[in-house]
Amino acid sequence: MLDICLLGTGGMMPLPRRKLTALMARYNGSSLLIDCGEGTQVAIKEAGWSFKPIDVLCFTHFHADHISGLPGLLLTMGNAERKEDLTIIGPKGVERVVNSIRVIAPELPFKIRFIELNEPEQEILINGMKICAYRVNHNVICYGYSIIIERNGKFIPELAQENHVPMYMWSRLQKGEIIEEDGKIFTPEMVIGPARKGIKVTYCTDTRPVQIIEKYAKDADLFICEGMYGEKDKLSKAKEYKHMTFYEAAEIAKAAEPKEMWLTHFSPSLTRPNDYMKEVKTIFENSHAGKDGKIVELRFEEE
Repeated sequence: MLDICLLGTGGMMPLPRRKLTALMARYNGSSLLIDCGEGTQVAIKEAGWSFKPIDVLCFTHFHADHISGLPGLLLTMGNAERKEDLTIIGPKGVERVVNSIRVIAPELPFKIRFIELNEPEQEILINGMKICAYRVNHNVICYGYSIIIERNGKFIPELAQENHVPMYMWSRLQKGEIIEEDGKIFTPEMVIGPARKGIKVTYCTDTRPVQIIEKYAKDADLFICEGMYGEKDKLSKAKEYKHMTFYEAAEIAKAAEPKEMWLTHFSPSLTRPNDYMKEVKTIFENSHAGKDGKIVELRFEEE
């Protein structure tokens, strides 16, 4: 089970009822945060979620509306006497950028571990999650992320028997061990069926439409995508500043076929995003305008 909370949906500047960009995911006792705009701490509190389990923080890029909430969050985590390491993932220069911000948060009771993204596509395995980072097209280096929870195949006793696997090996093989005994090699595939469908959430913001977004959003359970502008006459502005319109995001979703799409990162001038959703839904039906504090619980498909 993967819990997702869209903490903030604003781009550029916070508004009285719209906080800046941030997404939080919870899985198996671990919490992951993507971006940390101004107001993220308040948004976490309003959602009833906790700072303490945050052990992974991913940054898409280093514009202020995506990182300005970090010093306060670090201080809050430190004041709560957190001791566990925090892993921060981000584009090239992430360690330098974060440490420069930490001038106002110098003393922390926990270590920060940095993972710098240097490739157009990069995978990181952490806390039972596979994090796939992919470079998009903004006016600075910027990445989108997919969070994937993989699911092993089911244990099949009949398969184990067919492969003449001794019963005392079954549990070890289910855990992924490879066992060699009496010149024979026993592998997990001898007792476990093919991998089952897991859970995938794909997130991207601050980009023009690029093919790689479709690749990572393909068949996602949830696709959260920038929709900076709902007004059609803002297309030229979206191109100039390397953002997306609602309709461009919907075209990506139409090609990628996720189960659902949430739009986010709205322009401050866009006060009523729902006014534009009727036409967006003609492109991709299961589209929704994101809202601060919107939560979904994603589960594995039933057999």
